[in-house]
Amino acid sequence: MRMMARVMTTAAMAVALPMAPAAFANEAPAQAAFDRFADTLGYRLTMVDNRPACPTGIDACFLSTITLTLPDTVPADLHSLSLYFSFVNRLPVVESDIFDHRLINGDVQQLTLKPGVTLKPGSTHKIKLWGVGANFSKAFGMPNAYLVADGVRARTIAATRPVIDPETGLEILPFVAPMTDEARLATKSDADKTRWLLPERAFALQADRQAPAATGVVILPKPARAVQGKGKPVDLGGGIALTLDGTDRSALAPALSALAAAGVGEGGKLPLTIHIGAPLLAPEAYVLDVVASGVTISAHDAAGASHALRSLAQQAAFEQGKLKPLHIEDAPEYGFRGLHLDLGRNFHGRDEILKLVETMAAFKLNKLHLHLAEDEGWRIEIPALPELAEIGSKRCHDPEEKTCILPQLGAGPDGTSGVNGYLSTADYVAIVQAAAARQIEVIPSIDMPGHSRAAIKAMELRHARLAAAGKTAEADAYRLIDPADTTAYRSIQNYDDNTLNVCLPATYRFVDTVVDALAEMHRQAGMPLKTFHLGADETAGAWVKSPACAAMIAENGGDPGKLTPRFIERVSASLAAKGLQSGGWSDGMGHTVTANMPAKVQTNIWGVLHTGAIREAHDQLNRGWNVILSIPDLGYFDMPYAPHPDEGGYDWASRGVDEYQVFGFMPDNLPANAATIRNIYAEGKPIDDAPTLQPGHRIAGVQAQLWSETIRTDGQVDYMLFPRLLALAERGWAPAPWTPAYQAGAAYEWGDSRVDRAKLKTGWQDFAGRAAAQFPLLDRIGVAYRVAPPGARIAAGKLEANSAYPGTTIEYRVEGGVWTRYAGPVAVGGAVDLRSRSADGKRASRTVRVEPGR
Repeated sequence: MRMMARVMTTAAMAVALPMAPAAFANEAPAQAAFDRFADTLGYRLTMVDNRPACPTGIDACFLSTITLTLPDTVPADLHSLSLYFSFVNRLPVVESDIFDHRLINGDVQQLTLKPGVTLKPGSTHKIKLWGVGANFSKAFGMPNAYLVADGVRARTIAATRPVIDPETGLEILPFVAPMTDEARLATKSDADKTRWLLPERAFALQADRQAPAATGVVILPKPARAVQGKGKPVDLGGGIALTLDGTDRSALAPALSALAAAGVGEGGKLPLTIHIGAPLLAPEAYVLDVVASGVTISAHDAAGASHALRSLAQQAAFEQGKLKPLHIEDAPEYGFRGLHLDLGRNFHGRDEILKLVETMAAFKLNKLHLHLAEDEGWRIEIPALPELAEIGSKRCHDPEEKTCILPQLGAGPDGTSGVNGYLSTADYVAIVQAAAARQIEVIPSIDMPGHSRAAIKAMELRHARLAAAGKTAEADAYRLIDPADTTAYRSIQNYDDNTLNVCLPATYRFVDTVVDALAEMHRQAGMPLKTFHLGADETAGAWVKSPACAAMIAENGGDPGKLTPRFIERVSASLAAKGLQSGGWSDGMGHTVTANMPAKVQTNIWGVLHTGAIREAHDQLNRGWNVILSIPDLGYFDMPYAPHPDEGGYDWASRGVDEYQVFGFMPDNLPANAATIRNIYAEGKPIDDAPTLQPGHRIAGVQAQLWSETIRTDGQVDYMLFPRLLALAERGWAPAPWTPAYQAGAAYEWGDSRVDRAKLKTGWQDFAGRAAAQFPLLDRIGVAYRVAPPGARIAAGKLEANSAYPGTTIEYRVEGGVWTRYAGPVAVGGAVDLRSRSADGKRASRTVRVEPGR
């Protein structure tokens, strides 16, 4: 589920309609001049103030500006000029001397030249954007603003194109001005205690958590029991002789490949015997023994044996093939350990997903929740409805949306951006097969009835095409709106047309067709579909003037507020009839009548910890549902790592979600998290236990979420997920021994002594050492994990620096100097730049600066 309690800044989007060459046969000079204008126009987005005096009629506003600097040469006839950009926040007031403003839909904004305005070469124009909410990060400025005028093709303003930083490998937005004024930009009010995580503050934070380098068992996630012996090391480097009992090689092939990549291949003499079917072991459990006579693995199932091989591979890589005698008994704490990946907002393709599947398997995650459709994009081929992928997967500048949908989220005007695209049936089958080979279940998600704009627009195009051919019944078969509906509404993301009409038979026909197509793809992959996630997102105010809904209400009773719950209940019943479990986000699922739902239901809890997570989780656990914790301030990995304007991501739920926070999560006692987790305003606030959890109920698992509004490249996917996903994998597999036993009705507050902070600290230090030992594995897989900038301070004229993980290489540079490896406190005479490097030395963190006396 996705929400923004605030809205945020962004800049740019749209795509030129394809036109016949004849249309521009005589316009080459005009197009060339227009192109030069777009290439040389200066464009600067500045976050000015999150605490300004607001214009009349706006509460809790912020001020940003767009500064346009016209080039020395301006095309002669630009009276029809429009500038399109994306800005996610609502903009009640836009002030400009040359432009009028209007919202197109969602976040697409249009600036049109005022009548009589003449653009003067070399002139500068500042456009004031008064927005609702706040802008705390440069990441909310979106790329690819573009120009449109009569008789020429739309062109991206070159200054707004993103670029890749060669040092970090990350996308940066050069047109967004640096944010340096902490007093005006870090918070909305004095009640907000958030402070930017500057190097000096990071130094103090990390100094209290410093971890030694790992020396013993480095397996991640942490095994339930691991004992190293003291005998002669067992040499696995010469290769193994594999014997299988109860399974065949294909069930373990990816894990065996991972073992070979760690330097332990087949063809040797050391016996490795794997027995599957051990009756006393739980699902996914295993026992691993490494002794002089060989390696033995006993497991309940192929998943357990694969986990054992992955553990062996990690330890073998760390000990360079010569392992101390080792005994491990291991099993997961929770059966559901998941990753949700949003492909809808911005597309990420087959190769990136396959890489993530392998990385999930390396760290024993077993559920891949693929979010395949959103307002901004439809990302899966449905053969019976080709328009979904053909139209719904592409964003461009087509005001009539006949070739693509609106270019939300900085997609650009020509439809060629990497944020466009979809998975073909062959792609999806390959992903399901790769996941199944690694004992990972793929859970497809199509968000509905809200968040469905891409599907609606694609089906409207289908309707128009068939209706024009006189095929009225066929045209209406999948039409998802009531054309007589005059309801006016706005979704959280500012759309006025993004909600399926739940009162139409066509809507349920559409759902059935999509689900059946996905089930067929799973069948082709040899891994039957088990769960379909329908989102269950609601749109307040939809359908109130729909004749179709009025008729349904008149026939069945109730009121418009019951329409979404009835939709969820009806779709869930249909899924159950197909042998499928229904899944959805907790807010929509919570509005259903339990008796009207199937017995088996998956619900993802996405309430924020301090404002709804406990209520939703306990209520839905008490209903007997399979509850997955997807809590934003602990599991939304599109949130920033830290409160700092140079860290990317939305921040409506948390200003910073770092690995320590994720690692310290206590899933089995949600109120207890108040002892270690502050709220959105950096305040330690109590959490009550209401409603209480009835005996006999426990969560099914945990899931990380990556929503993709600000994530346009695969490198950003890796950065935002890792190493946070390692911490979540740890929490899904291993217990958190600092957790107090749950007591019904017990409330907790910040610093509560019932949470064992000493165990949390030592647990983190152990985890940090093991995580650092796994960074070379991430490098080998090709995961561009985040390299955190160092903490640093200048004290008594000496530079001191530290890192969150042991063994991290830190480099520093004095004014006018060169990068030098930091080896310990060193005398400096002024400001110093610092950065960290990845384990393989190929990537750097963002550069930070420390100054004397700051």
